[in-house]
Amino acid sequence: MAKAGRWKKGKFGQDKRRKHRHWQATVIYRDGEKFARVYIDKQHAEKFAERQRKSPVVKSVRIVQLP
Repeated sequence: MAKAGRWKKGKFGQDKRRKHRHWQATVIYRDGEKFARVYIDKQHAEKFAERQRKSPVVKSVRIVQLP
């Protein structure tokens, strides 16, 4: 028998499906087009953003944590 209150609430609440954070890197091009890619690791999203910023057709890049 499991004891009541054995499992504590984690960082992601009671949702057992979410095991890690998701980071979305959104690239906005000069012509108004948008492209987004989701990463599990923030460092990978930042590396992707830095590569995209080097392109002359990219207006801006944004990284946000998904809820």
